[in-house]
Amino acid sequence: MRRFLIAIALVLGAGSAFAGDDTFYLGAGVSRDKVSDIVNGSASFPDIDRTAWKLYLGVRPLSVIAFEADYLNLGNQTSTFVVSSDHSDAKAFAGYAVGFLPIPVPFLDVFAKAGLARWTLDGSSITALVPGSFSTNGTDFAWGVGTQVHFGHFGARLEYENFRIRNTSGANVVSLDGYLNIF
Repeated sequence: MRRFLIAIALVLGAGSAFAGDDTFYLGAGVSRDKVSDIVNGSASFPDIDRTAWKLYLGVRPLSVIAFEADYLNLGNQTSTFVVSSDHSDAKAFAGYAVGFLPIPVPFLDVFAKAGLARWTLDGSSITALVPGSFSTNGTDFAWGVGTQVHFGHFGARLEYENFRIRNTSGANVVSLDGYLNIF
């Protein structure tokens, strides 16, 4: 049984021992973002539940590992009721190490990623003509999972990312991306 498992590992990993010519990639995508339960002190602000966008740049030195830098526009939300108006806005930069599962399908990748997200959350409120605002930021652990298909220099990716944002229930991001291997 042990020899059988070693043989399977060698067959599955045979194509992933070296990177191809396409080491650097650049991508962009449409994301569905949710940041909820936003509070600052005793004030609540509108949840962000929007379609937004993201950009990323990566380097894949080996076929089983990559490193990525992402910019995520998490969107904004405004809530207005009679004489009050509340607004929330969030964005993040993230850096990840990405591990690819060596599966024997040449155009498909399954991956998981872990890293850090540097986020910014802003809010403003005008209640009965009294303005108020807050701005907070921080750095927290971030993780994600996904799958991607690629043909030649082009590819598409579906992924989920998650990280904590202080005074919220965290950021949940589902995105559909396109990318190009640039060299």
